[in-house]
Amino acid sequence: MNLFRKKPIQLLMKESGAKGASLRKELGAFDLTMLGIGAIIGTGIFVLTGVAAAEHAGPALVLSFVLSGLACVFAALCYAEFASTVPVAGSAYTYSYATFGELIAWILGWDLILEYGVASSAVAVGWSGYFQGLLAGFGIELPKALTSAYDPEKGTFIDLPAILIILFITFLLNLGAKKSARFNTIVVFIKVAVILLFLAVGVWYVKPENWTPFMPYGFSGVAAGAATVFFAYIGFDAVSTAAEEVRNPQRDMPIGIIVSLLVCTLLYIVVSLVLTGIIPYEQLNVKNPVAFALNYIHQDWVAGFISLGAIAGITTVLLVMMYGQTRLFYAISRDGLLPKVFARISPTRQVPYVNTWLTGAAVAVFAGIIPLNKLAELTNIGTLFAFITVSIGVLVLRKTQPDLKRAFRVPFVPVIPILAVLFCGYLALQLPAMTWIGFVSWLLIGLVIYFIYGRKHSELNKMARTEENAG
Repeated sequence: MNLFRKKPIQLLMKESGAKGASLRKELGAFDLTMLGIGAIIGTGIFVLTGVAAAEHAGPALVLSFVLSGLACVFAALCYAEFASTVPVAGSAYTYSYATFGELIAWILGWDLILEYGVASSAVAVGWSGYFQGLLAGFGIELPKALTSAYDPEKGTFIDLPAILIILFITFLLNLGAKKSARFNTIVVFIKVAVILLFLAVGVWYVKPENWTPFMPYGFSGVAAGAATVFFAYIGFDAVSTAAEEVRNPQRDMPIGIIVSLLVCTLLYIVVSLVLTGIIPYEQLNVKNPVAFALNYIHQDWVAGFISLGAIAGITTVLLVMMYGQTRLFYAISRDGLLPKVFARISPTRQVPYVNTWLTGAAVAVFAGIIPLNKLAELTNIGTLFAFITVSIGVLVLRKTQPDLKRAFRVPFVPVIPILAVLFCGYLALQLPAMTWIGFVSWLLIGLVIYFIYGRKHSELNKMARTEENAG
């Protein structure tokens, strides 16, 4: 039964405040909202919108975003309750430790390592593509061997821009949460301004006839589109990994999570309406649909700004994803389930510096050398699994610890958590069988690591054994 031993919330709170081992509390609600927008608006709005419209949903792409957005809003409310109740680094991993016990927490933590690591690598590759496109606009071309992951047939060996942006983000994260958040805020303002510029120019070229037929692939196409664009929403959960570095987490965490998600959902819906109104959906199967639409209406000068906005957008997504990954490693390592080196804190900047550089090196290797084709789908299934677990966790904790102080409470319990489980479960079922096979294989590898290393070194199990021996 010690596999399911729960970590008391009081112990979690005590550890997060331990002198010499805690993170610096320097973030507020505005910082968290900007982190959320930084994580959510990026690849989804600048890349996935076109593919999802052309291959799955047509003009009904707007319904795909609504469907995905609803799943995320329901899950976000559950995250907000946990984040305000257990303001500790680790996000869904930490919540599961307090609710379901160690084995489930480890499985979820291992799942989140997949989500953040794979997403970071995939996003870095996307950034590289846009950056090389921008350089090409100035007549600058990198040597072919340095432009993409290892593929001798195409003459590419390493994606140098992807590696360089990862190393820059790693350096930035080591400066501390506040400096990283400040950089993120500046870049978020740039990319939101670019999106508003697209809307201001594009709205005058919308032709309502492009919206018919509205649902060319039926509702199944809308659902498949929702499962695809769900990648656009992942990242708001990374906001919850910042809980330990927030000055007033009980108030600020729910604000940051919910406001950032609502702002991004609104932007996604409006952009998808304008995009499919400007250009027939069949022509949107391109890598840069927003810039392509502006070229289509001969607004080339705005298309240049869109490329800049895409680079800015993808940069902040990478920043928040890698931030979430480092804080997750920190939380798992502090519990003894991973080597203690991941929990080592810089005495001056109060950041997990060794962990940050190790994470940066690993992500750089994946992004720079290994071709990443189906990674968006693997990231999606990992995120949906986390959302479902957290939503169920709210119901369990309400039952097992009804008197626990909750600064934010999910309204209409059990309806909202159940809706989150149903929506996320439905989207997960839309993903291909190969994605499920890859996901289950990853979890099996995680179980092997837990039984070989984690169970033996678990701090909670060490404490339990000490108490048993003392008794």
